[in-house]
Amino acid sequence: MKVILLSDVKNVGKANEVVNVSDGYARNFLFKKGLAKEVTSANLNEVKLQTGAKAEHERRALLAAQDAKKILDGKVFKVVARGGADGRLYGAVTAQDISDSLKKEGFDVDKKKVVISTPIKNTGMFKTRIKLHPQVSADINVEVVTGA
Repeated sequence: MKVILLSDVKNVGKANEVVNVSDGYARNFLFKKGLAKEVTSANLNEVKLQTGAKAEHERRALLAAQDAKKILDGKVFKVVARGGADGRLYGAVTAQDISDSLKKEGFDVDKKKVVISTPIKNTGMFKTRIKLHPQVSADINVEVVTGA
């Protein structure tokens, strides 16, 4: 019997794939667990529409990330941290600090998307990478200054 898998099934196939399985396996396991549905023209059309919509959504997300990269690349963001007179900080500048600085400038970036290659423990300019999309990342400059 041909079925359309609704989710990944080990040793059978991936989601939205049309596979041929035995009738008993389909009726007694896949259909009852909600892992598959029978192949009909309506169900096939629905799967095609879903995959097309998903591809379009991913394409738009990639374009949005590329636009954000054009804006962010090379831009300088200021982070104020507590430190001594010699330029050393009392702590390190974290991804949360950089994320907060970006939010103040109007860019909503999650702290999990900020990549700090080496710990920032002094004042000065540092390069930092922002992951905007799995395929797109932007390099920004972070200026660390001491303050209250």
